[in-house]
Amino acid sequence: MKVLRLIGPGGLSLVDEALPVPGPGEELVRVKAVGICGSDLHWYSESGIGDVRLAQPVLLGHEAAGVIESGPRAGLRVAIDPAMPCEKCEQCQAGHAHFCTALHFAGDGVTDGVFRELVAWPSSSLVPVPDALTYTDAAMLEPLGVGLHAIRLGGIRPGDRVGVFGCGPIGIFLIQLARISGATTIVATDVLPYRLAAASAAGATATALVAAGSERAELRAATDGHGVDVAFEAAGVDDSVDTAVSLAAPGGTVVIVGISSSDRTTFTASPARRKGLTIKVSRRMNRVYPEVIRLVEAGLADVRSVVTASYPMDEVKTAFATAAARTGEKVVVRPSE
Repeated sequence: MKVLRLIGPGGLSLVDEALPVPGPGEELVRVKAVGICGSDLHWYSESGIGDVRLAQPVLLGHEAAGVIESGPRAGLRVAIDPAMPCEKCEQCQAGHAHFCTALHFAGDGVTDGVFRELVAWPSSSLVPVPDALTYTDAAMLEPLGVGLHAIRLGGIRPGDRVGVFGCGPIGIFLIQLARISGATTIVATDVLPYRLAAASAAGATATALVAAGSERAELRAATDGHGVDVAFEAAGVDDSVDTAVSLAAPGGTVVIVGISSSDRTTFTASPARRKGLTIKVSRRMNRVYPEVIRLVEAGLADVRSVVTASYPMDEVKTAFATAAARTGEKVVVRPSE
């Protein structure tokens, strides 16, 4: 079986390993599609993410879908939830499985992810998907879920003005979800022009190329001078956090979704303090697969729009290079053709 192991900064090794054997409560899944996430790129380029460093060769990948290979559910098409909570701790019992104190998460540097042809995975983390969704669609349910979790933290109300600062795939999903949540004005920034075009297609009403902060006046004008009620930082850089704080209206909310390469986030304190902003930090997602499936089925969220490249497993190194070069939005790998 072909698997992709990360062995160091920029070091990916496609190797043969033994077929997995499902344990109690697990099923064997043939992996059909895996998206390359921004967090995968942190691991790929930096051998770590936040305060967690690579301690051993690990399989990356957590945005995935496939088909159950054997057993009573053989042939069932599923999204692979990367989170494996204990279901027993205080956080799990309170309904916050994403804060589980004993959580295992695919490709996080300790738990092997899904860049492989076959995986043994807990049945409780295999989510059946409708036939209308392709495997690539189903793999994109995970980043869409991350976006939905952040949107809920923002508490958007109908008629709100919203800002999205960073228009990678998560940013695009934030724009889509803000629109269907009732936002009437959605302003967005990015450093890449093609991503601003994608933002406009997703529903942004005004966009601006990042220009050392000078773009903020243009976007404030697009909100009739009001600023935004809810601002989402989705780039993982301090400049975008400062933009979010700068454009947030008094009493507004800033939701930090992006992951900083330096494991440190800063912003100018005085405007945040004077405006009494609420600042929230989004952590992955809770259990939202049923909701995001319904949104896609209803045509309210478009997961296909963010996928700009797809590669077979034997071209996975090219896939990572393409994703790292940021020449498109989401890159998908097909471990099993």
